[in-house]
Amino acid sequence: MIDVYQAANQIHYVANFRNLVSTPFRGEVNAICWTRKLIGDFSEIVNRVELNGNITILDQEELREIHLNEQGQLAREILLNDLEVLKAHGASPILNVINCYDRDDTYPFFPTDVYSFHVDRSPVPTDTFLCTYHGEPSKIIPNAQAQQKVLVPKIRAELKKLYRGSANPLCSKASWQDEADEGFESFLSEHFFDLHYSLKPNAQPTSLGLGHLWRLAVDHPESQALPCIHRAPEEKNGQKRLLLIC
Repeated sequence: MIDVYQAANQIHYVANFRNLVSTPFRGEVNAICWTRKLIGDFSEIVNRVELNGNITILDQEELREIHLNEQGQLAREILLNDLEVLKAHGASPILNVINCYDRDDTYPFFPTDVYSFHVDRSPVPTDTFLCTYHGEPSKIIPNAQAQQKVLVPKIRAELKKLYRGSANPLCSKASWQDEADEGFESFLSEHFFDLHYSLKPNAQPTSLGLGHLWRLAVDHPESQALPCIHRAPEEKNGQKRLLLIC
């Protein structure tokens, strides 16, 4: 059964940007949310952007040049302000208009695209910030409600077969069968397999909602909390997303 306490205690809510960036991740808390009810028409901005492929980056200069009505202008001011405060914090925010993400079909039994529940990893201390202004929002899941896919026996067996056929023809049969084999563990990490998770029975993902600015814990050497497991949403009815991420 799912531990409701775990789900409720994954998220810490704050009322301003200062607390969003200064509140530490501790214990079960690996997602911090600045809850907001935004004004303005973000759909107008999305509909006026000239799309270029599945994902179009909207920079500040282009955003300022879009002709908008009053509600669209209010939405634009919010976007510009979010970009500026994050840059002042030292982050590198990107504003995307998203039709869809590329699907990963390299390994049919193990997709590694962003539609899969996954964590972010960095060699240096950092956080992931994101906000969905329009379209379907991302989802997160408490770590206790998910399991690394590489630990699922059937998936691990398939990954072992893949490893044996990879660019490592000199490894012995004994090493192929050794679950503690360092080469295999390195293989999992190098191909990002160890970043992806499957949900346990009765798991209850949390939608990040619209307009809220989130800070998610990343797997890095100095992290004081488990990395936040999250995924991109399935698009509905061709609706585009307006997403800030860094």
